Order: sequence, then C-alpha cells, then structure tokens
Amino acid sequence: MPGSKSKTLQSLFRAATKLSKQWKSVSPSTSAKDVALKQYVSPSSKPSNDSSKSLSEIAAESFNFKSAADYGESSKLLSSEISSILCGDLDSYLSDPEESSNGSCLENVLDVPWLSNVEKCNMSLRRKEIARERKEKWTFKSTQIGRFHELVKQCACKLGADTTIKVFGKLGRETGLKEYNALIRLCIEKARESNDEEVSLKQLSKAYQLLKSMKEQGFQVEEESYGSILMYFIDFGMVQEFDFYCELIMDGNAVSLARLAYYEMLLWTKVENEDKIEELLYHLSLYDGADKSAFQENYLLALCESDRVEDFVRLVRTIDITKVSSTDFVTNIFKFLGKLLLESFAKMFLQELVTIGIGAKDISKFICNYTSSMPSAVEDVILEFKNLHAELEIRPTSSQYQKLIMYCCELFKVHAALDMVDQMFEAGLPLSLETFNSVLEACEKSCEYNLVHRMYPMILRHDIKPNSETFRIMINMTVRIKDFEGAYGMLKDLEKFNMMPTTNMYNAIMGGYFREKDTRAALGVLKRMEDANVKSDSQTFSYLISNCTTEDNISKFLDEMKDSGVQLTKHVYMALINGYAASGQFEKAKQVICDRGVPAKGFNVIRSVLVSALASHGQISDALDIYKEMEEAQCKLEPKAVICLIENLQTEGDLHRLLHLLEQLNGLDQWVDASYRVITYCIRKNHFRSIVDLLKRLVDAYKSDEVAKEVLFDEVFCQIAEQDPINLQLGLDLLQAIKKEIGLLPSRQSLDFLLSACVNAKNLQACYLIWKEYKIAGLPYNILSYVRMYRALLALGDYKSAANILMNIPRDDIHVCSVVKACQTAHGMSAPAEGKKKKGKTGKNVSYKM
Repeated sequence: MPGSKSKTLQSLFRAATKLSKQWKSVSPSTSAKDVALKQYVSPSSKPSNDSSKSLSEIAAESFNFKSAADYGESSKLLSSEISSILCGDLDSYLSDPEESSNGSCLENVLDVPWLSNVEKCNMSLRRKEIARERKEKWTFKSTQIGRFHELVKQCACKLGADTTIKVFGKLGRETGLKEYNALIRLCIEKARESNDEEVSLKQLSKAYQLLKSMKEQGFQVEEESYGSILMYFIDFGMVQEFDFYCELIMDGNAVSLARLAYYEMLLWTKVENEDKIEELLYHLSLYDGADKSAFQENYLLALCESDRVEDFVRLVRTIDITKVSSTDFVTNIFKFLGKLLLESFAKMFLQELVTIGIGAKDISKFICNYTSSMPSAVEDVILEFKNLHAELEIRPTSSQYQKLIMYCCELFKVHAALDMVDQMFEAGLPLSLETFNSVLEACEKSCEYNLVHRMYPMILRHDIKPNSETFRIMINMTVRIKDFEGAYGMLKDLEKFNMMPTTNMYNAIMGGYFREKDTRAALGVLKRMEDANVKSDSQTFSYLISNCTTEDNISKFLDEMKDSGVQLTKHVYMALINGYAASGQFEKAKQVICDRGVPAKGFNVIRSVLVSALASHGQISDALDIYKEMEEAQCKLEPKAVICLIENLQTEGDLHRLLHLLEQLNGLDQWVDASYRVITYCIRKNHFRSIVDLLKRLVDAYKSDEVAKEVLFDEVFCQIAEQDPINLQLGLDLLQAIKKEIGLLPSRQSLDFLLSACVNAKNLQACYLIWKEYKIAGLPYNILSYVRMYRALLALGDYKSAANILMNIPRDDIHVCSVVKACQTAHGMSAPAEGKKKKGKTGKNVSYKM
C-alpha cells in the first residue's frame, strides 16, 4: 500500500463521519457512523434494515447477486458449480468421457469428504496409503463445520475474497463463528493487497458489516474476529478508523476492554503519540479495578513489542510481583523481561517470589521463561539458566530442562541440546520420549547424522522406551552416514524392546541403497521384508519403480503392487514418471498424468515432476511445452521443477526465459539457488549487465545479514576463475561494479579467486592490480596472501618480485615451507637460499609495496 493510501482512506472516513450528522435521525437504533459508512459504499441502499440482515443477504446484496432460493437451484447443481469454480476443467480432464456424455453429475461436494477418486471398496486401504500425505498437509475434520471451513480456505486460495463471498451468498447457509472469522480475514487481506483506496474502503466496510452481523446473530466478538482489522489500522496509522471500529467491538462486550487496551497502546506507539501513551499510563496508575492486572499485562506486551524500553520499565516498577494472582501474567512478565534483557528486574522479581515462599517448581519455570526469551546466543541462554538456578539455590526441574532442550532443537543447536540431555541424566532426571524424538528430528533436519551414535546408547543405558518412530529416525540417520550394518543391527535390536520392524524402517534402508546406486542391495532389502513378513507400501514401490531402467521392470513392480492391494498414490505416479523417463520411455511418462486415477489435489505437483524428469533427460522442448500449458492454465510450477528447468536450459535457453523462470520462485533459499545458476549462464555468455542486476537483488535480499553479504560474490568470482577460457575482463569489470554501483567491498576469498583467474589468464598487470585491491578493501596481507602472490608471480615469470614477496613469508612453519618448496620445484627452481627477511618493528611479517 502506498503512503497516500492511508491518508486517502482517512479523509474518506472523516467525510463519512461528517455526513453522519445529516442521517442521525433516520434510524435512532443505528449508529450514525455506521450509516455514513454504508451510505458511502452503497449510496442507494436504505440504512434502516441492513444491520439485521443475515450474512448471505449482506453478501448477496454486495454483489447484486440473488440467493439460491430465488433461483430455485438444486443442491447438486450448486455443488457442481462450486466444484467447477474450484477445479476448473480439471475434473473433466481426468474423468471418463463416456460418463460425462451420460449426464453423470458430480457428487455433492458438501456431503462427501475432500478426497478425490476413492472407491468405496478400497476406502480402508486408501486411508492407510494417504495417512502420510495428510500429515504433511492438514488434519481433516469429519464435522460439517470443518469441511465448510476448508471450503473457505480453498475458495480464498483459488478465487479471492470477492468471489468467495459471492459463493457463500448463493449458498444461503447458516454461518458459524469460524466462517465469519475466515471471511473477515479475507476482507482484510484484500484491503492490504489493493492499492486502490476505494477497493480497500469497500473491503473494510464488508468487514464492519460482518462484525455487526455476528453481534446480531448473538456471537461473542472476540480477538480472532477483530484482531486483523485493528492491526490493519495500526499498521497504517489510521486513528479515526481505529476508534470507529472499536465502538462496535466494545458495545455490550466489556470483557474485550483489557485486550483492546493492547491494540490501543500499539496504535499510539506506532504513530508516536507521546501524549496519548502518557495518558494511558497515567490513567492505569489511578485505576484500581479487579481487572487491573489484565490491563497491565496488555500494556506491557504492547510496549515490549514496540521496543519502548523506558515506558516498559516505568510500568514494571509499579507492579508488585508478590501480589499478582495470575500465574500466566507472571510468566508473561518474565518473558518480556527476557526479550528486553532486563536482568536486574528479573533477579529482583525472582528473589521476591522466593521470599514469599513460591515453590522451586514455579521458580524454575519463571527462570526458563525469562532465559528462553532472551535474544542471545543459545550458549548464553543456557549459562544464564544455570546461573540463576545456582544463585537461588534451587535445582532445575525436569520439565524446564526439557523446555530448554526443545528451545535448542527449534534453533537446531543439537549439540547444546544433547549436552542438556546428558546433564539431565547425570542429575537423575527423567527424559520423555517426546523430547528425545524431538532431538532426533532436529539432528536429522540439521544433517547431524553422526550424532545417532551418541544418542542410540542413551536408549540402551537409560530408561527410555522408544517407539517405531524413534527407530525409524535412527535407522535413517545411520543410513545417511552409509552405516548399513549399523542400520540392520538396530532392526535386530528391536527384539530387546519387544518391537516389530515396520515398513518405514526398511524403506529408509532401501532408499539409502538406491542413493548409493546399489540396486542389488536395495532389492535385498525387499527380500528381507518378505522374510520378516513386513508388507510393502506405496513408498516401497515408489523407490523400486523410480529406480527402474527398463519398462519390463516397471510393469513387474506395478503388477506386484496391484496384487498386494497397494493403491496408486501421488508418490507412485511421480515414481512412474521418473522410471519411464530413466528408461527412455518419454511418451509413457507423459501419459501418466492422463490416468484418470491421478489425484486432483496433487495434479500440479505430478506435472511439475514430469517437467523435471523431461528436462533432466534432455527433453527440453517437451518440458517447456508442458510448462507453457501450466502457465496458460494459471497453474504454478513447483520450485524444484523451476530450478531443474533453469539448470538444463543453460545451453539451449535464452536469458529472457531464464529470468522469467526466476520470477516464479518465492522462497528466498530457492530463489538464491536459482539466481546463482542464472548468473553462471550469464558468465558463460558474457551478460555483464544481467549479472550486476542479479547481484544487486541478492544484496537487497540479504540487506539485514552482514555476514551473508560479505560472501555473496565469492561464488561468482569462483565461477569466473574456473571458466575455460578465462574471461578475466568480466571479472575485473564486476569488481568495479560491486564497488561503485553496489557500494560494497569484495571479500578476501573473492580477491583470492580473482588472483587465481589472473594466473590462469597469464596477465601479470592484472595480478598487480588485484594485489592492491586487498589493501583498498581493508584486508591486511597474511601468510596465505603472500603465498598465493608468490605462486602467482612465479607462474607468470616475475622472479624478482616473487623474491621480494618471499621475504614476507615465515620459514618456521613446516606446512608453509612445504608449499613454497612445491611452488619452486614446479617452476624448476632450487631451494631458496637463506637471506634476510623483511620484518616490522614487532617482528611480524609486513607487506611489500609493489
């Protein structure tokens, strides 16, 4: 939203407020401001009865759209229309033409679960097959409200706010609190997205009408309903609009006053109205109601989030921690103190609580709340946690230890987490299986696979009862470090815990063998599964099919899968595409997406896999054709497929197409990965300006990360140094562009790569130029710098300058001497004679000025 938007909206609301005086007598029961707002949005409508209308009537009138009852449409026709809106032509594309010609209509989407292409006879098997997929996406609810709420989200994704409200208006359905809240969120999202003041005002008006309708229907207006609206006004500093909506929220809703105080304080801190902040704090100091602590808590939260440390401290000083009855409030106070690093207050409050006899269990909890909220390094957080317990002479409880361990896992500080686990065992405290599994998962996600050898003995030594998920993760980690014997050993150890091996455990081992291209060993896993009477699942067959190299093998595993009753899932379809592509059957790979059993929900993902498979096997033209079809259908290509296209268009693609593909990526990590691939293409094709533009965007993406910015250019200069033939002038031009256009200095590693490029290009003058750049960039010459320059000068034949550089290289380091000797031997020189070494006053090496 541009800066003028909030200003224009404010003027519109002010105009509406002025006009309200003219309509005050129209309907005594209706707020004048409400009437003004409605008159502004719909000048021709009468204000007298709007407030009592149902949601469907409000929505229908907003779009001049009649309800379903007026049209007399049947439920099935309406459901078909909704399905066609949500799925477009997808259903007809996947369905049997004969069924369509017979007039068979879609099942009522409101009466069946959101699962497509499921035969009733295979429902039980199908449920097992898609359990993994459900966990990855969302938890389905069997209630009608749950399905309808999912419809709200689906419509929001496919249609946007306006058409969603139109659809609900046609439904003429009684709407619950969740649906009201979802619609309000859609209105606010639409208002935020739009740069048109009129559109934003209209969406805010709809949100207001929805709130009013909720109150009329007897619903309690809670924070979930009004929070997004008030945050909109706060973000854009719209004070009058904030007051306007608060009047409706507060009317007959006294319980909301304390929470509204939080939003009010946020508003005044946002617009920096010091007088209002002072006024709120002054009135709070005079207030002595029973809910004073609730107001204090909400003010503290707002001040903490706004980084108003002085005001926060001022308010904290007025609180007697020993008289606070709410444990939740005390907990939040310590969290705020941790976030603002107010250690003195934290220690004072803890000591006061200990003095009045608060138990060690609660004190330990407050310490954990305080330390885990500190914006400090994990090591400092743990140290403070231990020190505070020591100062108060209490032992940390098991639950607080585990909270801190979970905190470490969330930040993937797995070594620190394991140290805490060891300390728990030393203190004789129990560790829950949930916490142990969380540490395992964090190790797996952070690729610290070797730590499985540290964690597995913990199970054997301590009273930890693992479950199948524990063993699955450990087996997968063991496989990742290629310790297949260890993985099989864990399977054997299951007997010690009276457990049976699962399909997922064997799948982890099979997947590891396939990654190592050991097909025979992978098939051996299948034989072991049969011997252990463990049935294969869709993931097993996905591994087998995707690694087939012949069509016959694919058919064989497909037949086995059907015979075992395993259903075709999204992962199996993707495996079929990869298997056919690997065996050169590209037409069959393309035919996979035409199978009527392909799940509609994963259709775009499967098509994206097809694009990747074709592109990676040299079928660039076919891959681009499918990508074009997806674009025309407004379907989004998966990030992995986009990157695969960019990677394989390096020789055949043009720059414009690569840059267009780059714009399809939203995630930062994926975009950065793809950007460097495009830059690699530009280096080969000498597209200097495009490289600079992409580097500027990369710098903007990491503008708040100084460490990342320092190494952004290293990969670029590495590519230039490794290019054959060397385009040294491109590297030198980029160096100047980085300094002048981007305003940054190169890192030491970037200059090292450029120095190597100078040697490879056999350009002595450029070598001297880069040597001076170290000093310009504020990078002092070190031993490695001198060694690199010495080697460069020898390679380029400037032996006199090389001898001068040699004087700055110490001879007391055996590794450095071996490198120098290797350089001399490579250029046919004898060992250096003992000579004088140029040193500074401190005895340290100094640079030689060229």
